[in-house]
Formats: sequence, C-alpha cells, structure tokens
Amino acid sequence: MTVETVDPKCGLSQDMAPLHDALARYRANRIVPFDVPGHKQGRGTPELTEFLGRQCLSVDVNSMKPLDNLGHPTSVIRDAETLAAMAFGADAAFLMIGGTTSAVQAMIMSFCRAGDSIIIPRNVHKSAINALILSGIKPVYVDPGVHPGLGISLGMAPEDVESAIRANPDAKAVFVNNPTYYGVCSALKRIVELAHSAGMSALVDEAHGTHFYFGEGLPQSAMSAGADMAAISMHKTGGSLTQSSLLVMKKDRADPGYVRTIINLTQTTSASYLLMSSIDMARKALATGGRETFRKVVDLAEYARSEVNAIGGYYAFSREIVNGRDIADFDVTKLSVNTLKIGLAGVEAYDILRDDYGIQIEFGDMGNLLAIISVGDTHYNIERLVSSLSEIKRLHRREGLDLMDHEYIPPVVRLLPREAFYAPRRSVPLAESVGEISSEFVMCYPPGIPILAPGELVTREALDYILYAMDRGSLVMGPQDMTLSNINVVK
Repeated sequence: MTVETVDPKCGLSQDMAPLHDALARYRANRIVPFDVPGHKQGRGTPELTEFLGRQCLSVDVNSMKPLDNLGHPTSVIRDAETLAAMAFGADAAFLMIGGTTSAVQAMIMSFCRAGDSIIIPRNVHKSAINALILSGIKPVYVDPGVHPGLGISLGMAPEDVESAIRANPDAKAVFVNNPTYYGVCSALKRIVELAHSAGMSALVDEAHGTHFYFGEGLPQSAMSAGADMAAISMHKTGGSLTQSSLLVMKKDRADPGYVRTIINLTQTTSASYLLMSSIDMARKALATGGRETFRKVVDLAEYARSEVNAIGGYYAFSREIVNGRDIADFDVTKLSVNTLKIGLAGVEAYDILRDDYGIQIEFGDMGNLLAIISVGDTHYNIERLVSSLSEIKRLHRREGLDLMDHEYIPPVVRLLPREAFYAPRRSVPLAESVGEISSEFVMCYPPGIPILAPGELVTREALDYILYAMDRGSLVMGPQDMTLSNINVVK
C-alpha cells in the first residue's frame, strides 16, 4: 500500500515522531521530578541505570501535561495515534502497551457482550479465549485445516466460515488469525465480505502481520481487506519494544470513543513512555522507509529458505503450499522449517540451536521450527543459522524415529470457557485425566495456542500430545500446578 505521508487537516506527516520530540524536550528542560516513578530519572537505582543507560531511565516518566495521557489523549499521544492510523490505512488507532494480548481482548469486547456469540478459529492465541472467559462471550469454533505433511494448523476456509454464519446468524463477529505463526493466511477479503453480508463485524488478529502494510508482494492487510478492527504486534516485525502494539479500526461499525472506554477497562493508568515512544518511532521508520526495508527482509528470507532446502532433509516451506482454501496466501518472511525427515522434532532442533550454537529462534513444535526474519536481521546471521542447521543434520540425524507430526488437536467442547473456568474444580493427576473436562489451559509456549482450553474434554489424543511435548522439552504451561503433575478439572 502507499502510505499517506501528510494529513492536511492536522498538519502531521509521517516523518514526524511526536512522542520522541516531547520526551526530548522534557529531557532538555531538566525537570526536577517529585512524581513517580521513584527512581527519579535513574538516580535512585544506580545498578539499573548502569545496565539500561541514563538516557533510557531519564525518559521513563509518568503522564504529565506536556507528555499527554494515554487514557485520554489530547496532544502528543493523540498525534502519534493519528499518524499510526494514517500509516496503517485506518480511521483510528490506539497505542497499546499491554502487548497484542490487550489489543485482542479490547477488540473482542468492543464488538461483543456477555451472552453474545463470536465465530472464531480454535487455533487462536490464548488471549482470545481469555477474552471470552472475562466477558462471558460464547465461542462458535471453526476448526482450521491441518496440513497432512507438515502437521501445522492452517487458516479458516471461507466455506467453513459461511457454514458457521448460517448456523449462527445471531453471532456478532467473525474473528480471523492472519497470518498464523507459521505464515499461513486465510482468504481474508472473502471472509470479511461474508461477515459483513451477515451483519457481523470482522476482527483480525494480525499480531504477525505488521509488515503487510509496508512491503510489496506480501499478503493482504486487514485494513485493506475491509476488516473492522485489527490487533497488530508492532514489536514482532515492526521494530518497536517488546510489549508494544497497535489496535487499528474503521469507524463504520464502532465508535472510537467507545473502543477507548473498553481499552481503559484493563489498560494501565501508568503507561510506559518507553513503549509508546518506541511505537511512534517504529511507525515513522516503517512509513518512511518500510517498502525498502521489507524488500530486503523478503530477499533475506528467500535466500535463507533456498539454503536450508539445499541442505536436504529439512523442508523450508513457502507459497507452494497455497491451496486456495485454508491456505489462501503465505507470508514469505516467515522461515518455517519442517524437521521430521531428519528424525528430530522441531523443539529438539530448537534446543540444539540455542544450547550448542548460541542461536535463538522463535519456537519449535513437534515437527517444525520457526525463525523470524525481520528488520534487524543480517546476511551474516542467516549464514550462521544455515550452517548450524547443516551441522545439526550431520551430527544428530536419526532414522526411523516415530514422531508425533501434528500440532493441532481438534477440541471436544463440553462447556463454555467461562463456565468451566469458574466452575467448582478438583485436581487430578495429569496422566489420569482422560475423560475429564479441563477447567484450565494447557499449551506449549510459544506459540501459546491451547492444546486444551477450559470447557474441553481431555482426550487421549490431547494427553498424548501434552506428554510428548513435555518429553521433547517444550515449555508446557497453563495449569495451576506448575510441575504439570496435576490438572484442574470440573467437578
């Protein structure tokens, strides 16, 4: 898309960074602080200041008149949000400093209330299901496809969404993951059209799709597809600090003032200016130079993919898996690599890369690993990754290992998430839980997609997957019992 660089109504342009400029003025004015935070521009915490730097601590400040207030922005934060809306082709944007978790939850709760239904893929991030627990919204799950060779969950097929809409005409919204962690994209524009034709809103978890707005030849962005709202992780592929995100929206079906009210239900009143300014500065960089930046990112990712595939055994997949149904497009910046043919689970390769080669990739699951290629990567780092994978194959390859080759377990839903979460519960040994109804989450993190969610039956298949993931070294989390010996189930 072409980024609008100047708004004639307010005189703002994309080469501006209002929050950066306001913080620079604050620092230059040598303000004497008798407010929070208590470290007083780093003077009270010398060890922390030495570690993070005085420049950083000097602008870790509280809301004040020259710096605006995130809960009710009227000056520099308002301008930063206006510029973000312009850059992302939205009518309004909100700086989110609770990560995309907070953006997803605000998005759902802006369009649905207690007792309403939402059509949603089951392979959503836990933040979406948490929103259902908090608000009492009823999920209508659409099972994603599962790739038979790769074992990864896919997007929602339009015909499945259409069937869910016909069966649930009172649903308020359709929720879409786009892209998935692995880079799989749904037929977003068609799904948006289906939702709107039924009088429903279209909401998009676009956590991994910041670059769709600024690159060339990449999958369609949520706003250009006509979605009503999208949650965007600026920190994942946009270059801002961890935990900083955006919520962007069109005004056709929701009022921005009401959306801010929903956001303020859970968002902190002590917003981090480090996080907010990082969003503002990353937006400026993307809007003014993102096209060239992501051209380089795509080139790096394609080079990495070809080199990994040349090793043999590994399969770094790309657009050749597009099938026009539940894989409508593929994000080529994702270096998703299937490891099954070298006899290693993805999580095993993940551990070896980190422990033996000093390389930290995003995650490994039962059959795949994912390396995020983005704005800060270099050709040298790609070469290190490729050579390390080649050596891992040489040193660790196994033949005939029976690997569990799928990461999506179709759920058996017995109760609504909210009902199960708040129901009386009892603790049972995990190994003896088959046939019980879970009252809590169990998931590998990352990616944070629940294997079990509250209200779902513990099946043999789900338990086997959990035990296999634990045995292979995955970080399995969610249960109250952090040893994972026991799980809470509905009485």
